[in-house]
Amino acid sequence: MALKNRWLALVGLTISVLVIGFDLTILNVALPTMAADIGADTGQLQWIVDSYAVVYASAMLPAGLLGDRFGRRKLLVAGLAIFLGGSVLGALVSTPGPVIVARTIMGVGAALIMPLTMSVVPTLFKGAEQTKAIAIITVGLSVGLPLGPLVGGWLLEHFWWGSVFVINIPLVVVGIIACLTLVPETRDPSAPTIDPVSTVLGILGLGALIYGVIEAPNEGLTDPVIAGSLIGGVAMLLALAARERRQSHPMMDLGLLKNPTVRWNTLVGTLGMFTFTGLLFVLPQYLQAVQGHDAFGTGVRLMPLMAGLIIVARAVPPLTARFGTRPLVIAGLVLMGASMLVGSTTDTDTGYGFTALWMTFTGLGAGFVMVPALDSALAALPKAKAGTGSSLMNTLRQVGGSVGIAVLGSVLNAVFTDRLDTSGVPAQAADAAEESIVAAQGVAEKLNLAKLAESAESAFTHGVTVVLLVCAVAALATALLSFFVLPDDRKTRQAAAEETPAGTTDTAVAEDTPARSVPQVAKGAR
Repeated sequence: MALKNRWLALVGLTISVLVIGFDLTILNVALPTMAADIGADTGQLQWIVDSYAVVYASAMLPAGLLGDRFGRRKLLVAGLAIFLGGSVLGALVSTPGPVIVARTIMGVGAALIMPLTMSVVPTLFKGAEQTKAIAIITVGLSVGLPLGPLVGGWLLEHFWWGSVFVINIPLVVVGIIACLTLVPETRDPSAPTIDPVSTVLGILGLGALIYGVIEAPNEGLTDPVIAGSLIGGVAMLLALAARERRQSHPMMDLGLLKNPTVRWNTLVGTLGMFTFTGLLFVLPQYLQAVQGHDAFGTGVRLMPLMAGLIIVARAVPPLTARFGTRPLVIAGLVLMGASMLVGSTTDTDTGYGFTALWMTFTGLGAGFVMVPALDSALAALPKAKAGTGSSLMNTLRQVGGSVGIAVLGSVLNAVFTDRLDTSGVPAQAADAAEESIVAAQGVAEKLNLAKLAESAESAFTHGVTVVLLVCAVAALATALLSFFVLPDDRKTRQAAAEETPAGTTDTAVAEDTPARSVPQVAKGAR
């Protein structure tokens, strides 16, 4: 392929992953607007976000294998087309249920796009050009994350809430055209076959668990459906783990977690995703509903959290080379925990300056946790297992993000419902007010009940402080645990360097480079 066409193809691939970067964060600033315009309660808002994340995490492992066997370009174009279909549906519907369906469809598309985009790169570029190409795709995905809230806020200020889906359409169309005209077809017929039983166990198990966590505050843990979902979800995930351990070529190679460096750094990265993704669900609603900022203003005010993560990502490599991963991760966890502990003192009169301060340090701490942890875990993988290991870690981190939204959103919902004072409010209106803070403010405005509006803001703010307290305790506890169990990865890196003499190239490493180079910042913020 001509040099010019290869780089044009890279532009198309970068646009494809830019869409994923947008979609990971663009919807967060739209949640309060969607609560008001389509009547979504807190549980439905959680599902609008989590339906995408659950399917994305569950389907990513088999997606890569499907591309290897049936054609990477073919499956990449299919993923883009599926994502396009979900975006069109999301823009056209007007009730929570169909929006959740649209997000689920988009999750399937994203699960095909991300791994297959990275696997196509070595068919176009070799050597130093391949490294440069992967870096460009990484930047594309990373840029989409902080731009998501800004673009989403601007769209909501000028158009209707469905415009956050419409923005995907031209980008995806360009990506499809570029793939069809510029990307060659490649496949690996020797790739392992898809295990449909493991795939179903992963999707249903994670979905059932998330459903139970989200709906528990409304129905109670003793409700048969909720209890059954929680128990069934855990049982299916345990069955998945047991089945994968017996496979000669597993989709999820859990044996890699026997390595302490891989195991503990993966755990730390998953906790970082739990906290960071949960905060991205909670904070936009607080900034809009309590502090009174518009959608675009909310996107701007989320920048300290996002900027801290990205700034640290640039500083991590030299710091890791000098000090190793362990001290950076522990310091990052302590900084995250302390910052969120400070944030938990927020009340209804707190201004944005205080919020920006603790968000900035939380983002900085998250960067020191997630980026070095992922890098250290990847470096500790056996060379021939780099691709499989990267997929495993990405899946676990996405699961952490899904559970974070479910758990922290449910904590927020439970505290808000418990503390909301609806005394003197008609029964039907009181039920509506308990659905979300936006619903409560709408009822208060309609019935001219200033006391209800004040109670809603107070109850929601208290819920946010409880969420921050939970996150702070989790981060500090993990910092303490990491002090005792997290290995010093400098020895691992030195041993790996000694295994591969300078000037030689390992075939397995070359083949798996794309998998090991999956964007670190982006994966840490999902």
